[in-house]
Amino acid sequence: MQINQLIKCETFPCGDVKHTGYSVPALDMDPASISIIMISEAAPEKPANGYYAGGEALFESTTLLAFQDAGAEVNTFRDILNLGVYFTTAVKCAKTGYGIQSTTIKTCARLLQQEIDQFPNVKIFMLMGDVAIKAINDIAKRESGKRAIPAGSTYKIRSQEFFFRGRRAFPSYLQAGPSFFIEKVKRKMIAEDISAALHLVQEMPL
Repeated sequence: MQINQLIKCETFPCGDVKHTGYSVPALDMDPASISIIMISEAAPEKPANGYYAGGEALFESTTLLAFQDAGAEVNTFRDILNLGVYFTTAVKCAKTGYGIQSTTIKTCARLLQQEIDQFPNVKIFMLMGDVAIKAINDIAKRESGKRAIPAGSTYKIRSQEFFFRGRRAFPSYLQAGPSFFIEKVKRKMIAEDISAALHLVQEMPL
């Protein structure tokens, strides 16, 4: 199955993103094999830097470093995929500035909702950054009337247990792109969150 054949934006209503950077994963996979969904911020400005792009793609290389920091025995991005991890973005178009408007996040969260619906065996959602957290909260509020992740700084709440659709949800920091290298403290916390998620999924029954 390829997600990009099922999930499509038809109207591109958002004005603060680059529509030519629109990207939905085209990975050919078995959705039943996915146990962890990692959601980051937005599609990269250059498609060659995205997940599943291969080569020296920035999203792939920084994510590989994050998993290696977490102690995972992985040498390539494919090794991470073989662990049953699926990568996507909360916003499917590239950013035009530093931030993303709340209306854009909410609009694209409907695509994200359709996307994650395709995976029946997900055990853990990794929410990498504020945009991913906001998108999942928007979905949660529409489905249950309640947020999945409470308001507050990520570093203050990340040690608590949260759930989305009955599965564990880890609020963390953005691991995809150049920002991964900026703050060593955040990089350490990303590694801790990934390590916790990997250990937890191994302990869960099939």
